[in-house]
Amino acid sequence: MSVIVTGAGSGIGRATALAFAAQGMPVVIADLDAEGAERTAEGCAKAVAVVGDLSEQEVVDRVVASAVAEFGGIDVLVNNAGVMDTMSLAATVGDAEWERVIRVNLTAPFMMSRAVLPYLLERGKGAIVNVASEAGLRGGAAGTAYTVSKHGVVGLTRSLAAAYRDRGIRTNAVAPGGVATSIMSGLTLDEEGARTLTPLHGAAGRMAQPEEIAAAIVFLASDAASNVNGVILPVDGGWSSV
Repeated sequence: MSVIVTGAGSGIGRATALAFAAQGMPVVIADLDAEGAERTAEGCAKAVAVVGDLSEQEVVDRVVASAVAEFGGIDVLVNNAGVMDTMSLAATVGDAEWERVIRVNLTAPFMMSRAVLPYLLERGKGAIVNVASEAGLRGGAAGTAYTVSKHGVVGLTRSLAAAYRDRGIRTNAVAPGGVATSIMSGLTLDEEGARTLTPLHGAAGRMAQPEEIAAAIVFLASDAASNVNGVILPVDGGWSSV
């Protein structure tokens, strides 16, 4: 059996894959970045890397097929892969940005969950952990597209948890605040959005390390959380409490 971690080529995904590997779990590393995926795989005792855009059904199918072929099945799915928006607001966000952010951040986790569910249901056991965001808990942590996508991830998490709670499958999510990753690299921020939203970030606190988020993900996937289902767990240093 195995763990699938999407977006495992860097950041939270890489830290999560390494954390599962440290517990002896085989890991399927899915990422758009071939070099990053291979680098993560090299740090795991048992791992296979699958490269491609997870918003494409063919790539989703390859990821799941690799887990079954290489490791005999699937125990855990971690939907971590995501992209940031430019902090553009509703009046100015373009169609291309909206569609890309929603497709990567929300549609891809849905597609991955749909593809994995038959294997978990056949076993009568399994865990899905989604990576939401502080932006899934409030309206001013990011631009419109990212905020809507992460609110959608919260809804997906709760829908899966309710639908499959009596069939041995638990679905939870972590909601990180700021994390020291490269998700913002290469982005040119929308001036109006940044000007409007930045003052709302005053209570955000320190930047977390990816390993801190990974530890929460591993817990939610573990038997230690056997009665935890449908939870959106803030891992944000208390930002959600302010």
